[in-house]
Amino acid sequence: MKTAVAATFALFAAAVQAHPGHDMPGASHWHATDVLGYVLVAAVAAGAAWWIRRK
Repeated sequence: MKTAVAATFALFAAAVQAHPGHDMPGASHWHATDVLGYVLVAAVAAGAAWWIRRK
């Protein structure tokens, strides 16, 4: 299980390379894919909570 989690994190780490403009102090912007990622994380967390608590 730990190996699968580590491999997943390693795959995601390669995808989070920032492009120019993201590291400017005081400057921030969002992309549709950023929001989609947060929605997917919330959905996975809700699904996991449901799966664990189901009877």
